[in-house]
Amino acid sequence: MSESHHWVVGLHAVESLLRRRPALVERLLLIQQRQDSRQQRIRELASAAAVAIEPVDKGTFGRLVGLDRHQGVAAWTRQELGPAHSENDLYQLLDTGTDDPLFLVLDGVTDPHNLGACLRSADAAGVAAVIVPKDNSAPLNATVRKVASGAADTMSLVRVTNLARCLDGLKQRGVWIVGTDDAAGTTLFDQELLGPLAIVLGAEGSGLRRLTKEKCDFLVAIPMAGAISSLNVSVAAGISLFEAVRQRRQQ
Repeated sequence: MSESHHWVVGLHAVESLLRRRPALVERLLLIQQRQDSRQQRIRELASAAAVAIEPVDKGTFGRLVGLDRHQGVAAWTRQELGPAHSENDLYQLLDTGTDDPLFLVLDGVTDPHNLGACLRSADAAGVAAVIVPKDNSAPLNATVRKVASGAADTMSLVRVTNLARCLDGLKQRGVWIVGTDDAAGTTLFDQELLGPLAIVLGAEGSGLRRLTKEKCDFLVAIPMAGAISSLNVSVAAGISLFEAVRQRRQQ
């Protein structure tokens, strides 16, 4: 079977699923040749949740799951594990008066490895929600969940039909929009990143789309000292989010 959003693979991702939503697990595969402490933790969580384990050999595992990088563990879920939050949920979060929320907006990030890494950084930085467009964005599939190392279960991922309209909605509710742009005259480290804030990053190479850029209150650049002119979007997301965290902790 080819890669599907129904397979959750990797030790961190499966452990998170067993801890938080074990009722969704229909099948749990473990490569029988592997025996170590991390796999033992999976066994203990599965036993506590009454989830049956299917020991399989590497060949069978590969045919069923269809991924090369899996750490010898995979869970098949009863339903698609998609984003649990809508655009209305996002606005409700703001309307209920959450103090100075921090959002991450990803415009056109289609690589699942990058989306997974961004979710992991967002969770670590205490981001309230990650916002992506419904179209031209990576699906929340097995690769995303594995790279996110459990953050796909803890981080609110909001898919919106119209990203520009969503940014307008955030601005109307007092959220400042800061976009990253290599050509910006202000650096990330010179920009105030306090209060309700959304940090917007575009896809590698193309960057922010024109309309998305126009919706930003501020544009900032991450200063580059080497020969490479740009960063991987997940790296840029981590740098930007934790600069915001640093400034907020200094208040």
